[in-house]
Amino acid sequence: MSELHDPHLQALIERVREAAAREQPLCIRGSGSKDFYGGPLVGEPLDVQALRGISSYEPTELVITARAGTPLAELEAALAEQGQCLPFEPPRFGESGGTLGGMVAAGLAGPARAAVGGVRDYVLGASLLNGQAELMSFGGQVMKNVAGYDVSRLLAGSMGVLGVICEVSLKVLPLAPATLTLRFDLDQASALRRLNDWAGQPLPLNASAWWDGTLVVRLRGAQAAVAAAHQRLGGEEIPTELAQGFWDGLRDQRDEFFQLAQQAVADGATLWRLSVAPTAPKLELPQGEHQLIEWGGALRWVVSREAPARLMALAADARGHASVYRSAHDHPGAAQPLTEASLRIHRAIKRAFDPAGIFNRQRLLPEL
Repeated sequence: MSELHDPHLQALIERVREAAAREQPLCIRGSGSKDFYGGPLVGEPLDVQALRGISSYEPTELVITARAGTPLAELEAALAEQGQCLPFEPPRFGESGGTLGGMVAAGLAGPARAAVGGVRDYVLGASLLNGQAELMSFGGQVMKNVAGYDVSRLLAGSMGVLGVICEVSLKVLPLAPATLTLRFDLDQASALRRLNDWAGQPLPLNASAWWDGTLVVRLRGAQAAVAAAHQRLGGEEIPTELAQGFWDGLRDQRDEFFQLAQQAVADGATLWRLSVAPTAPKLELPQGEHQLIEWGGALRWVVSREAPARLMALAADARGHASVYRSAHDHPGAAQPLTEASLRIHRAIKRAFDPAGIFNRQRLLPEL
C-alpha cells in the first residue's frame, strides 16, 4: 500500500489507542450515506473523511489505490477519464455517492452483480487499523494469487466491525464496447423461467430486473456478441439514454420501486432483501405486496407487512436468507440467524482484530 504516515492517520491511531484503553465504543463513519444500513450506530463517531485521495492509479494495469475517505464520485470520475469503471456498480447514496471505505465495508453491489461479481471480488489489498491501534496491510496491488489468508476481501461486507479501513486497492475493468437494453412483458413466473433458461446459454447478459409485469435485461460486451444476442432474444429495444437512466436509478435505489418502498416504509411497512437461489420459483407472498427481482432471480426485494419469521421462512425454503434493509424503526437489524458454528467463527475473527470490541458494535450482528 502507499505511504500513510500523515497527521490524519496518526490522529486516528491515537484516538483508537485511547478508546481501546477505556474500552470506549467507536462508530466508524465516512460520509454517513449508509447510516440506515445494518444495526444501530453505537459509540462515539470516528470520522475517517480526512483520509482522502487517490494514492496511485495504473490504467494499463487495471488497478487503482485510494484512501478510505475518498468520495466514490471522485474515484469513478478518475476511472471514467480512462474509459474504465467499477463493474460491480456499487450503489451511490448522497451527493458524493458515499466513500470508498463505506463501499467496501457495506459490500453492496448493483444490477451487474450476478454477471461480474461483487465488491470482494475486486479488492486486491487493504490497510486496516485494528482494535489495538496497529496498522496492518493485507494483499497487494497486483492481480495475482498470494499465499495466506485473504483478509482484504474479508473486509467487504464486514460493516467496520474488524477495524478502520484506511486504504484499498481495487481491480477495475474497461468500459464495455457495446450495451443494449431490452424489454419484455412477462409475468413473474415466466420471467424467472426465461432468465434461468438464458443463464445456461452463452449470452452477454449483464443485468436484469423484473417488476410489475415487465422484465428488463441489459446486454453488454463486444458489438457482435450484443447484436447476435439481440437477434436471438428479441424483445423491445429501449433507447440508450432512457435505459441508462433506468439502470442508474436501479443502481442508486432511487427508481420507481424504491420510491414506492420508501413511502411504504414511512407508512409502517418493511423493505426486505432476500438472497435466494437463482432457480428459486416465484415466492408466495400476500396479494398486493410489491417485489423487485434482480440478479437473474437471485435477489428479491420485498415490501411487506408480514412478520419477520414469515419472510425468513420463505427465504430459507428458497435456499437463501432474508434481512431487513429499510424499516420504520431506525435500525431493526432483523436477519436470518446464524448457525452456532458460524457465530463462533464470527466471534473468533472479531476478537482477533478487535479484542476490546470497540468498533461498530452490533452493526453487523447483534452478538458482535
